[in-house]
Amino acid sequence: AYDAFIAGWFGDRLGVRFPEQLTLTWDRQQQLRYGENPHQAAALYVDPVPAAGSVTSAQQLNGKELSFNNIGDADAALACLTEFPSGMPTVVAVKHGIPCGVGTGPDLMTAWRKARDGDPVSIFGGVVAANGTVDAPLAAEMAELFLEIILAPEYTGDALEILGRKKNLRVLQVAVVAPGQDEVALRDVRGGLLVQDRDVLLLKDEPRVVTLSRPTAEEQEDLLLAWRVVKHARSNAIVLAKGGGTIGVGPGQTNRIWALQDAIRQATASPLGAVLASDGFFPFADSVQAAAAAGIRAIIQPGGSVRDADSIAAADEAGIAMLFTGIRHFRH
Repeated sequence: AYDAFIAGWFGDRLGVRFPEQLTLTWDRQQQLRYGENPHQAAALYVDPVPAAGSVTSAQQLNGKELSFNNIGDADAALACLTEFPSGMPTVVAVKHGIPCGVGTGPDLMTAWRKARDGDPVSIFGGVVAANGTVDAPLAAEMAELFLEIILAPEYTGDALEILGRKKNLRVLQVAVVAPGQDEVALRDVRGGLLVQDRDVLLLKDEPRVVTLSRPTAEEQEDLLLAWRVVKHARSNAIVLAKGGGTIGVGPGQTNRIWALQDAIRQATASPLGAVLASDGFFPFADSVQAAAAAGIRAIIQPGGSVRDADSIAAADEAGIAMLFTGIRHFRH
C-alpha cells in the first residue's frame, strides 16, 4: 500500500495517466451482509483519501447498515444530482442504479413532488437524493413512502426526528460535490480491469439547433434537464421531461426505438408537449417519427449519424425542434 501511494504520487506529478503497471490500494471499511444476491459474499473497500461528496464519505444519521445494492444506488443518485447547479433545487430518485424520477423547481418541496410523480411506482423502495436542506414538511412527505435511503447535505432537527421514526430508513448526510476532472472510473472484467476518465463533461459546446423550429425557453430548460438525466441512464437510453421534471425513462434497451417506445408507453404524464433526450444519435428517422406521433415538441441528441439528414427532415416535417450536442453519453 505504501509503495502504491508513492507510485501514485509520482505518476500524478509526471502526468502519467495510465502507467504500465497499475497498483491500487484500498482499505476495507465494511464487511457486507452479502453482495447483489444473498449467495454472494461482499465487502466495501474505500480509497484511503475518500473523495468529498462520495457515499463513502457520508455520515449515516439513521437506519440499518448499508447493503451492497444500497451503496451502488446511493452512488448513482449522487452522480446524477451533481449534474445540476447547486443553486437549482433538485431531487433525484433512483431505482436499481437508474434515475426513475428527477425534478427541479423554485424550492426543494416542488422538486421532490416532481421527482416522486415522475414515477410513483418505481420510487417505492428506491433511493432519493436532494441538493438542499431537508426540513420537516419535506421529511414528512418523504416518510409517507417506503424509501431505502435519503441523501442530503443538511437536515433540520425536526426533519431528523420525523425520519428517525422509521428505524430502517438510512439517512445520509453528504456534501453534493461534482467529481474532479482527474478522477478515473474502474470496471472489472474477468481477468482484467478497464480504466477510463470519469465522464464529467456534460456538454462540449452550446447545443446546435439543426431544424427550422427552435425550442422555446421552457423547452430549452426541459431539454437540458433531460440531457443531464439521460447521461445517467443505461444505454440505449431515452428520457422524457416536461415542466421541470422527468415523466418517462426508457433505459437499457438493445434498440433505441424500443427505449423510446418504453419511455412513451410508461410516461406518467401525457407526452404531448414534452421534450426528449437520447444518449446516442438516432441511426434512423423512426425515433423522430415515433416522438412526433406521441406529441413530443423538442429533441436533444448527439448527432453524428450518417442518416442525420433523415432525422432532421422528419423533425422539420413534424414541426419538432431538434438540437445536436456533438457529445454522447453511453453508459453500459
